[in-house]
Amino acid sequence: MRNIVIDGHEVAPGEELQINAVIGRLPTRTPINIPVFVNRAVEDGPVLLIMAGVHGDETNGIEIVRRFLKNKYNKPTRGTIIAIPVYNVYGFINHSRGLPDGKDLNRSFPGSQSGSLASRVAHFLTTQIIPVIDYGLDFHTGGKSHNNYPQIRAYFESEADTELAQIFGAPFIIHSGFRDKSLRKSAAKAGKQILVYEGGETLRLRKHVIDSGVNGILRVMKHLGMRDEAPEIIHKPIFIENSSWVRAKYAGLHHSLVRNGAKVEKKQLIGLITDPYGQFEKQIKSPMDGYVIGINNYPVVNMGDALLHIGSAK
Repeated sequence: MRNIVIDGHEVAPGEELQINAVIGRLPTRTPINIPVFVNRAVEDGPVLLIMAGVHGDETNGIEIVRRFLKNKYNKPTRGTIIAIPVYNVYGFINHSRGLPDGKDLNRSFPGSQSGSLASRVAHFLTTQIIPVIDYGLDFHTGGKSHNNYPQIRAYFESEADTELAQIFGAPFIIHSGFRDKSLRKSAAKAGKQILVYEGGETLRLRKHVIDSGVNGILRVMKHLGMRDEAPEIIHKPIFIENSSWVRAKYAGLHHSLVRNGAKVEKKQLIGLITDPYGQFEKQIKSPMDGYVIGINNYPVVNMGDALLHIGSAK
C-alpha cells in the first residue's frame, strides 16, 4: 500500500486524522489554520479530494462538504477521503471571494512558497495535497447575485472527465476548458483529475444545490469502489456545449420571466427591463434554443450587465 503523507503527517491504513495546516498568520500574529480531514480505510483504493471554499464567500460549497462530514460519508469502505471544507480561510472570515492581497486564489496555481499571499496558499495545495490524490471534486458557487443552477464542469474532449461528470449526475454538465493558473489545470498537469461543481450564489444557502452536491459525491465514491451505495440519478444530465450571457441593453429594473434551469426557445420572451417610474418596459428575448443555467438575481441593472446565462445542449 502507498504511503500518504500530508504536511509531515503520515496517515496509516484504517486511520482518521485532522491535520491543522498552518498556512499563514494575521498581522496580529494569529495563526491561520486550514483543517484537513483525512479518512483512510483499511482496504486500499483511490484517494479522493473533496474541497470547497477556494473562494471564501461561496458558502453552498462549504455547506456541501460540511454536510458530507456531518453524515460521516467521509469514511470510505476502500481508499482514502481527504476533505477540506474551507480552503480560503481568509476569504471566509471576511465574506470575500479573494484574499487580503486582492488576488483570486483560483488564478494563483501552482503557487510559490515565496510569492504573494494567494500564491503561498495555492502552493500548499499543490505540494501537499495534489501529489497524494487520484481524483478531486472542487465545489464552487455563482458570483455575487449570480445564481447558478447545479452544474458540473468537464472537458468534453476528455473521456475520463465526461464519464466522471455523468456519474456525478448534476442536472447540467458544462463543457469547460482548463483556465490558466487554476487548480483544475494545475492538477491536470500533474496527471490528477479534478471536476468543478457550481451551484447557487454567494453567501446564500440553497437546499437543492447542496443536496445535488452531496449526492454527486456519493455517486462518484460508489463508482470508484469507495462505498457500496449511492442515490440513483433521477433525471439524466443535460450536456451544455456552448453558453452565453444575455446582457442588458437598457438600464433599469430586471424582471425575469423564466425559472432557473428552464428550457427556452429562440425569441421566447424571457424577461423585462423597466424604469423605476413606470414610463417604459423593454422586452428581453432568448437569442437561442437552450436552457437557463444561471440568473442574475439583482434587480437593478446597468447597460451591459449579465442577466441570464443560457446554454445550448450538445
